[in-house]
Amino acid sequence: MRNYFARISWFQSGLFWRTFLLLALLVTASMATWIVSIKLLERKPKAQQLAGQIGTMVSITSAALTHSAEDKRRELLIELAHNEGISIYLLEENDEIVKPDNDAMFAELKELVQQKLGKQTQFAKSVNGEIGFWVSFRIDEDQFWLRVESDRLQTDSGLQFLGWAAISLLLALIGAAFISRRINAPLSNLSLAARQLALGQNVKPLRESGPREIRETNASFNHMMADLARIESDRTVILAGISHDLRTPLTRLQLELEMADLKTDIREAMQGDLQQMDNIIQQFLDYAKPLNDASFSSFNLSDLLEKIHTDLSRDPTISIDANIEANIHFVGIQVEVQRLLSNLIENALRYGRNINTLQLSLEIDCRLQHHAAGTSVAIRLRDFGPGIPEYDIARLLRPFARGEIARSHANGSGLGLAIVDRIVKRHAGKIHITNHAHGGIEIHLAFPYNKN
Repeated sequence: MRNYFARISWFQSGLFWRTFLLLALLVTASMATWIVSIKLLERKPKAQQLAGQIGTMVSITSAALTHSAEDKRRELLIELAHNEGISIYLLEENDEIVKPDNDAMFAELKELVQQKLGKQTQFAKSVNGEIGFWVSFRIDEDQFWLRVESDRLQTDSGLQFLGWAAISLLLALIGAAFISRRINAPLSNLSLAARQLALGQNVKPLRESGPREIRETNASFNHMMADLARIESDRTVILAGISHDLRTPLTRLQLELEMADLKTDIREAMQGDLQQMDNIIQQFLDYAKPLNDASFSSFNLSDLLEKIHTDLSRDPTISIDANIEANIHFVGIQVEVQRLLSNLIENALRYGRNINTLQLSLEIDCRLQHHAAGTSVAIRLRDFGPGIPEYDIARLLRPFARGEIARSHANGSGLGLAIVDRIVKRHAGKIHITNHAHGGIEIHLAFPYNKN
């Protein structure tokens, strides 16, 4: 039983999220391709710009040092460092050099700078522990380092670029969500209407607007709902009319039977036949009665089952093993749930007895079942009778369908379990009928649990 209820899931992955995720992946892949393309296209112009800046700095610094008076060079170097962020150092053989990362951008920059300053030009990102952008140059026989703050060579802000990219991606995802919603809204409405129709609820006609395919689908669905409503109405009228017309002569027969001079055993047999016919007519009326006439309300399902247990225990031919969790409040139509349980008990009384002793043994369980999808109300009913052939189980819930054992009995109309199935669906539940491994029929009912 636990495995059966574990398979119940009240949630399905939505088409909206699938569409949104596909669009999001498409947008993200497009933006990533766009960013990589921009980086590749701007690499050469950016390298040329940086190489021009470095070449200009080196040329101006070299000229200033070459043509300035020797006593003015110190002041010139201080002014360059303070105002321009450029520092000049003498290149020594024992300098501790850390070379820049050899990426594509640096390779492009290195080639362009060496074209201007010569192949002997060296580069570093740290010299003697001091970080910056270092490039060497020569004045006559002496070699110098020119150090520039790394920020001076940045042509744009990477964080700013990422910020704009993030804003663009966010706007694109919002647009993807809107498009997904617009695309899937008609299908979601159709799916909701189909679920409500399956549960026997009143469904408003779908809007016949939008694209041609949506209009045609909604129009077909509305036409189908109208046909089903007409068929349901005709069936109700026919069954109610036939049942009403049959009860009039039955009442007359019962009256004549009471007045007739008959033997007691004959009278009781005929009264039993008339009562059986009246019960069959009542099942017709129950099946024809619409299930949406009553409103849902909260009632104590545990108390209802305990009352059924108490009533059945008065019969000496019935033994019951009940395990009912206390204070389970169920939201539904109490009269319909009581009819559902009564029909199941009546089936057990008719077909679940021991064929030798005619004793009926029942097991009734009711509890809250907790699983990953939520909480459900689980009801289990089992008898210890002869069971049902496996090929008959699948058709038992159909109207007027009767198993081999039921067909051997004169009473019954084949509507009892069909009424049960309608009530279960009306309450958004599930029913599962199977033969128990150790004999008898086992029926599992599962309903969504609402704490209200």
